[in-house]
Amino acid sequence: MAAGELGELTKRFRHVARLTQSEFSRLTGLSQSHLSLIEGGRRRPSDAKKKEVLDRLAIPDHLRTTGPGAPTVLPSVGESDDSHCGDLPGLAVRAAAQSLEFADEQLGSGSLHYGTTERLRTTIAVIAIDYVHAPVESVFLRLLNARDELFGHLRQQQKPDETKELLFLAGTTCLLMAHASQNLGDERSAHAQIKTAWTLADRANHNGLKAWTRGTAALVAEWSAHAQSAVSHTRGALKYAPTGESRARIAAIQARSAARTGDRHLALTSLEALWQAREQLPETDSLQVEQFGGLLTFPVAKQDYYIGGTYALLGDYQQAEKHALAAITAYQTGPAHERSYGDEALARLDITTARIAMNALEGASEELTKVLEMPQELRIRQLGTAVRNVAALLKHPRFHGDRQARELVDAAFEYHAIDTTAKASIS
Repeated sequence: MAAGELGELTKRFRHVARLTQSEFSRLTGLSQSHLSLIEGGRRRPSDAKKKEVLDRLAIPDHLRTTGPGAPTVLPSVGESDDSHCGDLPGLAVRAAAQSLEFADEQLGSGSLHYGTTERLRTTIAVIAIDYVHAPVESVFLRLLNARDELFGHLRQQQKPDETKELLFLAGTTCLLMAHASQNLGDERSAHAQIKTAWTLADRANHNGLKAWTRGTAALVAEWSAHAQSAVSHTRGALKYAPTGESRARIAAIQARSAARTGDRHLALTSLEALWQAREQLPETDSLQVEQFGGLLTFPVAKQDYYIGGTYALLGDYQQAEKHALAAITAYQTGPAHERSYGDEALARLDITTARIAMNALEGASEELTKVLEMPQELRIRQLGTAVRNVAALLKHPRFHGDRQARELVDAAFEYHAIDTTAKASIS
């Protein structure tokens, strides 16, 4: 308090009072997102705002002193309360580096406050559910705050069984941050978070988290210049995957990755494995990745999206359109909190691809327009790549002179997804 470190003060206050950020924000008058920025050191509030928070918390005047009777002088930070944090891509790079550093640390053993792991588990579950339909920026900042708290607990002392659960929760959080980094277009940071998630899963001896982590590594590789390595990652993931959604997810990623690299036989074989996984009873465990829901599940809607994408890459356009439409329908008619706008948009682009191939430009234009009109905050980096691929198809010689095709190409090249410019190095 004497140093004016409001973020550290609020974190310790919440820890003792066992309050979530949302609960604590109502006490202080700060928004939850603003509080997250302050606690993460990404926003420095004005002196007036610090005083307002201390007043709302009813901090006695004698505690706001640095010496006998002397008033605390809060340091001037030269920034207004409504100043913005640094760019999100740069934050993603720094977060990845911090995760890698933590993976090399030695951890202790001891005890936690009652209810801490339950609260953190709930926090991660809410973020995982919000992830599929919320803007990436807000999700990433919440993940960063949860990860920092988990790392803080792991640096303290806990009992062995508590350590295992904290390692699992921290690994899951880094896994979600890997997805966020990929959606921002930062492949290096995504792989750094994956490396940390794997280390934590290994320390926790948790095969389910290992499988999900290797699957995410495959997913990141598939959308990169190293698509061939995605298949290798999926084969590694299958060694650890329990039955149920985890195995279905890996089979789906393997199918689409194989199709992307031209291996038709493996793609079709993997689709068969996906359908078999649907019929298997899932293994149950008290610490399952899928228990969090949202992004960390692989429901039928997402499965159809992957199947449609695989068929589109294989050139089986009727099957591609069939499964992509099924995915969109399932997302639109299912629970709102399970609707993945990113998957839905990519499924529309698979339909667009299929209809272009079948010379149905009117129908292709209808689907592409829906994607191009998506709000900027809901766009992920993969959409930019997919839209450019569609534009390339429309530039085929058979469409020369077609006004509608030319207009679609122009609209596609004007489309902007998230632009990541961070260049920081991660070893």
